[in-house]
Amino acid sequence: MDRLPLPQALVDQARAFETGEAVPAEPRHAATVVLLREGHVGPEVYLLRRQTSMAFAGGMCVFPGGGVDPRDHDASVAWAGPSPAEWAERLACDESLARALVCAAVRETFEESGVLLAGPSDDSVVSDTTGDDWEADRVALETRELSMTDFLLRRGLVLRTDLLGAWAGWLTPIFEPRRYETWFFVAVLPEGQVTRDVSTEASSVHWTPAISAVESVEAREILMLPPTYLTCLDMAQHPTPAEVLAASAGRRVEMFTPAVVSSGEDFVLSMPERYRPLVAGR
Repeated sequence: MDRLPLPQALVDQARAFETGEAVPAEPRHAATVVLLREGHVGPEVYLLRRQTSMAFAGGMCVFPGGGVDPRDHDASVAWAGPSPAEWAERLACDESLARALVCAAVRETFEESGVLLAGPSDDSVVSDTTGDDWEADRVALETRELSMTDFLLRRGLVLRTDLLGAWAGWLTPIFEPRRYETWFFVAVLPEGQVTRDVSTEASSVHWTPAISAVESVEAREILMLPPTYLTCLDMAQHPTPAEVLAASAGRRVEMFTPAVVSSGEDFVLSMPERYRPLVAGR
């Protein structure tokens, strides 16, 4: 963000990668979901504050999400909504990866919030996931004892991929030791379901208006990585979660990698051009 100058040590580190003196880490594919619900001042977003001990983004407020499990590529997974081929077009990747990203988005949302974007049919969704049996399955998914395909089969459910929207793509800067190529999705909290503080990676969770999250970052009350801050700012431009989903309908993800750029006497991380007017208005 333009108002956050980078320390000189980080600038020097970035230059070492740009000149070939250092080799960037291989990024891992990941999916994150901006979970939304109606609020009094625009959409509310669900945020997890990561444990400060976490190697990546420790102490930061983030959306539910995580890395792709190899089993998320399983072509036999129960599926409803846009086809993997259609998702590949939206996510600008091949069909196998698109399937895995959508599966990871649904799986990680369930693992980290207890919210499940799946149902017993193409036009229904699970209404309650708070029972002990659901928690046992959630833990089994989280520990990788259970795959998403087997979980859905056991429950007689299908992925409701139509409940997701594609939003953006962010690739961690080359100078970071841990890098993720992350696809951002949006989804509305299904009727009847509730979020639960279940993630072992989070020290706290909360719902907050998207604009309040932006203001808390700007007041240095909470910490966010630039993609999360900018996405919250983006969400705040829409009056309702339904309008966020509608805006996602025609999107095709373009992966963006922040780079170190000069800003007057300081150096900052670059951002997609579409965010500049929003940031300038703050």
